[in-house]
Amino acid sequence: MSTNLPAKRTAGTEVAVVKNEDFVTMTIAEQVFGIPVLQVQDVLGPQRITRIPLAPPEVAGSLNLRGRIVTAIDVRLRLGLPLRDKDKPGMSIVVDHKGELYSLMVDSVGEVLSLTSDDFERQPATMDARWREVSTGIYRLRENLLVVLDVSRLLNFANTEAA
Repeated sequence: MSTNLPAKRTAGTEVAVVKNEDFVTMTIAEQVFGIPVLQVQDVLGPQRITRIPLAPPEVAGSLNLRGRIVTAIDVRLRLGLPLRDKDKPGMSIVVDHKGELYSLMVDSVGEVLSLTSDDFERQPATMDARWREVSTGIYRLRENLLVVLDVSRLLNFANTEAA
């Protein structure tokens, strides 16, 4: 991938500046996903969620986080994956989108990875259309693929209702 990063001049030579990006990793149905760390507000264990009548299927409900109402999104449903087993508690990553808090329900939350922009790739043509719609690209890790999620696209339900 070619980058349009500024070049740094040192003693008459040009050296490309490599930009690192940090991602909070999460696992959903044994697939690794990542969200830019600066978009993450909090990480939560299992929470009591109250259903919201007439909400889109991806909206699991709402929860109370230190006095603020947070909309819980079932990322499995948003990505077209089967529901998680009821006996397996999940976790949530809280993100801020346009001034509102959203809890992204995932199977587990992993570590923070610092990856170079040189290793970033576009989504493969064979990736599921729903996943392409909500992601910006991928990183090939040693043992698996990390799909980078775009939070604003993930929370845009208008496209899924038409499908």
